[in-house]
Amino acid sequence: MGRSLGLAALAATLPLLAACSGASNVPAVPSTALTSSVAHASVIRSCATLLPGDTARCFAQFRTDVANGRGTLGVMRNASPSGYGPSQLQSAYALPSSTGGSGQTVAIVDAYNDPDAASDLATYRSQYGLPACTVASGCFTQISQTGSKTKLPKNNGGWAEEESLDMDMVSAVCPNCKIILVEATSATNANLAAAENEAASLGANVITNSYGGSESGASNSAYSHTGIVIVASAGDSGYSEGSQQPCSYASVVCAGGTSLSTANNSRGWTEVVWNDLSEGDGATGSGCSSLVSKPSWQTDKGCTKRSQSDVSFDADPLTGVAVYDSYAYEGYKGWLVFGGTSVASPALASVFALAGNASSLGPNAASPIWADAGTGLNSVTSGNNGTCSASYKYICTAGTGTDGVYSGPAGWGTPNGTSDF
Repeated sequence: MGRSLGLAALAATLPLLAACSGASNVPAVPSTALTSSVAHASVIRSCATLLPGDTARCFAQFRTDVANGRGTLGVMRNASPSGYGPSQLQSAYALPSSTGGSGQTVAIVDAYNDPDAASDLATYRSQYGLPACTVASGCFTQISQTGSKTKLPKNNGGWAEEESLDMDMVSAVCPNCKIILVEATSATNANLAAAENEAASLGANVITNSYGGSESGASNSAYSHTGIVIVASAGDSGYSEGSQQPCSYASVVCAGGTSLSTANNSRGWTEVVWNDLSEGDGATGSGCSSLVSKPSWQTDKGCTKRSQSDVSFDADPLTGVAVYDSYAYEGYKGWLVFGGTSVASPALASVFALAGNASSLGPNAASPIWADAGTGLNSVTSGNNGTCSASYKYICTAGTGTDGVYSGPAGWGTPNGTSDF
């Protein structure tokens, strides 16, 4: 961590220099499109350390090598923020974002308060030409776990970044969706569960949870609501970290992470399992639960209990997404590039919202993904997130299962439209 990337930093500045020179005919290129030859990135975890009493941390990671020192990464004339934006994500995953999602509500559950949530959301959506989503219009709601819109939790910079990331990913994937941001008083199991129940009571169709902690039980009613799809992140420390909750609950869709790059193929994109552990950074989580019984719809034979993950999405900071956050953390603010399975959870939750089937899926939304055996997904059959027993090698290594498709790190693959959602 904390390494410097001269090449990546230079790549990030090229479109900005072109803009400053007045060369209006020079297109802006997100820096992630220029870093395929770079081995790793300099990364900071937004919730690296648990606060006193907390039991869960967020899984957001941001790059420091594409920021302007320890301040704002400026967006100049004719330039775009570094990182993938809505058009690239919609293209990579063949999403009907412009036409889907009307009437759907995605709830985001996180801990602590982001005092700039509404204004930062407006900046992101304005930058990419997305329809406004404001408190006044009823599109955006920011609320505490007890239902208060005025008495919100204490501010926290790391979790504020997580909340900005979540709001921006919902906006990128489902710009027609309404957004409810429910802020738990702290990142304890009890407070996060209370926030989850509050989100369900407010009429959310889908709930996303970009956080996790050690397994503490076989089930939790807060993460199981009829007619509501619940998605959670798999974690960012690879296979060795083990199953994370709420991701490992059978009633939750567990979101793994990939590394997404452009490619000269019919899709125009390619993906492998996200793993940057060799550089001291993160990797998507996976594992066999020690507490949660194997759901009847899980067909893999290596894990005797619940296997994670179910499905995946881009999560590599090197192929990360653009996010706007003005509440400084570690001195960084403004336009930043984020990764972590905190990208995958809100993005995949929003794909479910685009599909509009939540009322018939929750709380068993992962079941049809397993039933279709990845037929409506982009297969991810390369890469690993650590080393695991030969008896269930597929839980940490893609392409090694009996069908060659399912793996713990990437699940059954990534969205190819909404047919599996």
